[in-house]
Amino acid sequence: MYVCNCNGIREREVRAAIAAGATRPALIFRACDSEAQCARCVCDMRKILQEERETLRYAAE
Repeated sequence: MYVCNCNGIREREVRAAIAAGATRPALIFRACDSEAQCARCVCDMRKILQEERETLRYAAE
């Protein structure tokens, strides 16, 4: 699934950037060699970041 249509960033690329240490949308764009265009995807990126944080939190318990 595409998260960012402007830059063609897919969900798996967002998750890979997060796994590599991205903690906010700007860092996800940087990891994908992109820049925010219309920024409609930022909310979706934040949701994915939160999902990944929760996954890590539960895995640590």
